[in-house]
Amino acid sequence: MTQPTVQVFIGYDSKEVIAYHVLAQSIIEHASVPVMFSPIVLPNLAGIFKRERNALQSTEFSFSRFLVPYLSSFEGWSLFMDCDMLMRADIAELWALRDERYAVMCVKHDYQPKIETKFLGQTQTKYEKKNWSSVMLFNNAKCGALTPDFVNTATGLQLHQFKWLDGDENIGELPAVWNWLVNEYDHRADAKNVHFTDGGPYFNEYKNDDYAEEWFAMRERTLHVQQRGD
Repeated sequence: MTQPTVQVFIGYDSKEVIAYHVLAQSIIEHASVPVMFSPIVLPNLAGIFKRERNALQSTEFSFSRFLVPYLSSFEGWSLFMDCDMLMRADIAELWALRDERYAVMCVKHDYQPKIETKFLGQTQTKYEKKNWSSVMLFNNAKCGALTPDFVNTATGLQLHQFKWLDGDENIGELPAVWNWLVNEYDHRADAKNVHFTDGGPYFNEYKNDDYAEEWFAMRERTLHVQQRGD
């Protein structure tokens, strides 16, 4: 299972550009191993991802995330993350949790969203396995069902409820601290990766949420430029 470089795919949304870069910076600052980033950007997937936008999609990468195994040539392991997150620990710790018994690994949330509407007026949809797919460790060779044809035609629930697998026993469980849902869960000082699932601090209505100060501090470091004489 030797794979020294962590391959990270991050969902990219044109409405939340800063989110991608701040998450990447937070991963870089804490990482003790090499990391390779691949943004999931819709225009870059022209010719591969062809499905039309669904009214229930809250992000541009709602479905394209499931192309990660294909984009990884169905080899090795890959990590997918939503962009509205902040890494607070070494990603090597998460990478070390890979288990060859499983096709995919995720935090198995069991909750009902507290709000009806999230960022930019998007409807807060409720369904079984909600937010399981926002952080996924893919064992790519075992995810052969996720071909471009399937990802382009499967229903949202088929994808997000992992119905492309032969049973839930193929889904490994990650500790909740690796996808800690801000506002849905109480503040936790040792959360390793926090998820602003209702809306990131870059939206005014969420700028005072838990962990927002940390996010803004990371944004400042992302924007840092060394001036001559500094």
